[in-house]
Amino acid sequence: MGVDVTLLSINPNQHAVDVDDIYDPVFEAIKFHHYNINTEANFIGALFNIFSNESYNVSRFFDDEAGRLLEDVLRETEFDIIQFESLFVVPYLDIVKANSKARLIYRAHNMLFDVWERLSQSEKFRPKRHYLEFLARRLKAYESEQINRFHRVFAISEPDRHHIIKLGCETNVDVFPVSLDINEYKSDALQPNFPTLFHLGSMDWIPNREGIEWFLDEVWPDIEELNSELRFYIAGRNMPRKFFDYDSDNVLVEGEIFDAVEFMNSKSIMIVPLLSGSGMRVKILEGMAMGKCIIATTIAAEGIACEHGKDILLADTPDEFYRYILQCLTQPRKWRAIGMEARKTAEREYDIDGVSQRMFQVYQQLLNA
Repeated sequence: MGVDVTLLSINPNQHAVDVDDIYDPVFEAIKFHHYNINTEANFIGALFNIFSNESYNVSRFFDDEAGRLLEDVLRETEFDIIQFESLFVVPYLDIVKANSKARLIYRAHNMLFDVWERLSQSEKFRPKRHYLEFLARRLKAYESEQINRFHRVFAISEPDRHHIIKLGCETNVDVFPVSLDINEYKSDALQPNFPTLFHLGSMDWIPNREGIEWFLDEVWPDIEELNSELRFYIAGRNMPRKFFDYDSDNVLVEGEIFDAVEFMNSKSIMIVPLLSGSGMRVKILEGMAMGKCIIATTIAAEGIACEHGKDILLADTPDEFYRYILQCLTQPRKWRAIGMEARKTAEREYDIDGVSQRMFQVYQQLLNA
């Protein structure tokens, strides 16, 4: 769209990306800086943090050297717009304010405190539950303090927009969902193996791990008895050892995969059993773009423009998961029809071109204000 873009990314060791392995033509068109940072949580750090007024979830992402790199970038270029992607980079806000006159935007990828509140509610071990509640309170206080320091706030979904306003946000809040280059998601109707269920998601994110544990414990034993040929594939980075050791020949754990599109293309029904979380599930959007029938919890589908029974199936109990999986197995036309509608929804609501044009208009408004 004719915009000069500079990207400065912190590269946490826990989710480290080898920059030399990035093969994306967009990086040839932008200025790219990165800084490797150790964000590992540890007992001593967590203990001392209790006696501070900082959020331990966020403070671990601040590094003095990364701050100096940011200062250098700000001295080199006079920016019109600086957009902070997620709460984890907000600790660098003071450096930006001291070194730039740009209009500042905070794009909230989710309501982070809400994730930890929900996790605490499901935790049965009392000391851990109290600590999770403590983390959630600190995060909520930090988010509510920071949101009004920006010229504009971008929420990732409509429910998150309402949460942000409830936090006391006094600036304008727009909704810009995760968007996809729909052309990259091409499904082959003849390729999916049936019957197959699959889940794809990073297992170092606690809600993903928690949801799969619940599904394997509460849902899968009954589902497995439906059809001896039914297979459940689980893929994602940082897969816990216990999933590989799960006692079922019909549960196939693949761990991290190279090509997510190819993985989804070869499977038929997507399972997303999240019990906690906030923001938007990118993998659901990708599954919709691939024309997959998706069976997900209400929390998993929160913030996504979908309708139960039309372009997704919503299940919140083991009985509901059992019922809808059974319907899909016995009525193949049903899961194919839902997948076709899901693709239409993805094209209409989440195509990158339309979302980019709307975001560009907001940039222009800020500069003309």
